[in-house]
Amino acid sequence: TNTPKSHITISRYRTPLDNPIAMRTSSFLLIIVVAFLYAIGSPATGCGERMGNQLWNTTIENGWKPIGNINDQHIQELGRWAVLEFGKHVNCVLKFNKVVSGRQQLVSGMNYKLIIDASDIGGKDDKYKADVYEQEWTHKRQLLSFAKVK
Repeated sequence: TNTPKSHITISRYRTPLDNPIAMRTSSFLLIIVVAFLYAIGSPATGCGERMGNQLWNTTIENGWKPIGNINDQHIQELGRWAVLEFGKHVNCVLKFNKVVSGRQQLVSGMNYKLIIDASDIGGKDDKYKADVYEQEWTHKRQLLSFAKVK
């Protein structure tokens, strides 16, 4: 009788992880996933850059417009709050003098870029730039950056 011969291939690899090709593919995918997670988790600023060091012009740009009345009580209070908030996070004591200029941008709340005149403990006046986010209806305020103007 003529019986067909069956063809059975037995793999020499017991599990896919024993297979060097599967291991290379798994390692490559792991590297890609780690690189992707690092990229989305990294801050968007350049190496060593501090946010908030540059001044701006007074034209409307990307929704930013000059603050109409810089002497408004609310604007001055925001500047005072920014100086106090900064002092809570660093070893630096500053005395708020006044907000001298600024811009604002309407978002889901309001972004402010304020130039603040403040004095150090020795009485020396300097200008500082503070980026503040405020959402008045939820009573939320956040100091985004604070830096000496160079």
